[in-house]
Amino acid sequence: QVQLVESGGGLVQPGGSLRLSCAASGSAFSINAMAWYRQAPGKERELVAVISSRGNNGYADSVKGRFTISRDNAKNTLYLQMNSLKPEDTAVYYCNRVPAVSTFWGQGTQVTVSS
Repeated sequence: QVQLVESGGGLVQPGGSLRLSCAASGSAFSINAMAWYRQAPGKERELVAVISSRGNNGYADSVKGRFTISRDNAKNTLYLQMNSLKPEDTAVYYCNRVPAVSTFWGQGTQVTVSS
């Protein structure tokens, strides 16, 4: 059984930074591609950033150049460094495998970008 626990969200001003973490329990974290997703109020959940088991990554156009995804397989932890935050980045952020597994969704962590 895999459990994913996101943390690190909060309230930040536009232009600020946050670092999200996702702690994964269970086995096989290191061999799976992982991703960060987000869901803003009234919108569908969207893919933000992905990272392969080898560390290759990709980003949605809306966050490219501002967000950096990384992973520490020894700690079973996924990270998302978010810089130059914008109000439109406000959402609940989730981690999951790629493709996402419906039973793995956690509670997410709220990110609010506002002055």
